[in-house]
Amino acid sequence: MDVAYATVDAPFGRMLVAATPQGLVRTAFDKERTDDVLTELSDRISPRVLEAPARLDGVRRELDEYFEGRRTEFSTPIDWQLSHGFLLRAREVCATIPYGQVRTYKELATAAGSPEAVRAAGNAMAKNPIPIVVPCHRVLRTGGALGGYGGGLECKRWLLDLESGRLTL
Repeated sequence: MDVAYATVDAPFGRMLVAATPQGLVRTAFDKERTDDVLTELSDRISPRVLEAPARLDGVRRELDEYFEGRRTEFSTPIDWQLSHGFLLRAREVCATIPYGQVRTYKELATAAGSPEAVRAAGNAMAKNPIPIVVPCHRVLRTGGALGGYGGGLECKRWLLDLESGRLTL
């Protein structure tokens, strides 16, 4: 087995998590069809993709703790093989944004080494293959507007409220 996957119950629906031996490679909101995500993993990583919840116990536990407000950082290793070039640099920068803080797409583009690539930074976040763990929800438009989010704006708002302490759990 090259890719193991499982599901996690999140406050806003089920999520799929997938990992290779190198680390977490994909998370997906329930808005994405499971078959489409598994096909993507099979095409881009390996055709040997199997449901194996025990192999993902660590990240599933970390996500549960995060959703309960008891975890502010993830220690799960990340496998970045679905990210390349500027998208990889932007996502690596995003992964360093501390819990409870936000950055703008402009700040993200600058930190990733291409200050003029604001639209590309937005694209890197929109197509982030590992949302939540690579916290693209912490990136906002200049002026503080939410922008977009793969899990939906309600989900992005929930995550930001969780991290700001405004959410009552």
